[in-house]
Amino acid sequence: MLLEILKEFLLSTGFAAITFKEIIMMIISFILLYLAIKKEYEPLLLVPIAFGMLLTNLPLGGLMESPKDGQLGGLLYYLYQGVELGIYPPLIFLGVGAMTDFGPLIANPKSILLGAAAQFGIFITFIGAIALKFTGPESASIGIIGGADGPTALYLTSRLAPHLLGPIAVAAYSYMALVPIIQPPIMKALTTEEERKIVMEQLRPVSKKEKIIFPILVTVFVVLLLPSAAPLIGMLMMGNLFRESGVVERLSQTAQNELVNIITIFLGVTVGAT
Repeated sequence: MLLEILKEFLLSTGFAAITFKEIIMMIISFILLYLAIKKEYEPLLLVPIAFGMLLTNLPLGGLMESPKDGQLGGLLYYLYQGVELGIYPPLIFLGVGAMTDFGPLIANPKSILLGAAAQFGIFITFIGAIALKFTGPESASIGIIGGADGPTALYLTSRLAPHLLGPIAVAAYSYMALVPIIQPPIMKALTTEEERKIVMEQLRPVSKKEKIIFPILVTVFVVLLLPSAAPLIGMLMMGNLFRESGVVERLSQTAQNELVNIITIFLGVTVGAT
């Protein structure tokens, strides 16, 4: 009788239900945790992503289970709705806007071309995806990963190709987390040591009035030009207005710190869990 109870208990544990694939994914999560903690490769992203990966691959936990038969879903399933419904990316942009000083751009508007150069990665990836027989919306969702911008990739994919949201979320944030490994050898290959030592200086002082007007004008112009960009641009510029107005310091600090940190935890854990 005692042996039967013990056997039944053991069969009800995750040890009896674990599969080879889950073990492999757990090992990968351990490697990512090692890189984040020991090597300090983008720990703010890799730690929650790796731990989310670990949690979802522990059998019988049901953390990513959807609701069924009147039962509630798992915790991570509900947190993932912020990704699926496109809620987290605009909130991240709110925090980014509050952290960003657009003074150098206002002082030297042509420097925007440097940012535009980064879009080559998007078009190259888009063309590659088309060549691999993905549809237009799917290729656009895959291509946006080339911009190294996780929130934008999530938001666009949730609108154009929601069935690819999981793989694209993992690819985008894994790519961003591995930038410290990928970028240095490329930079060394394409620039000299003297060029890397150049200190960029702002061309002219930018007044507070200019910094306040800038986010308002950008919001009006961009949203009228591209209405679909309203959630991201609107949140980005509202965060920047919090920063530059000087009258809502508490909101600015919250957007820069507490809000971004909370969303980063939710986003990282749920991306890892997919």
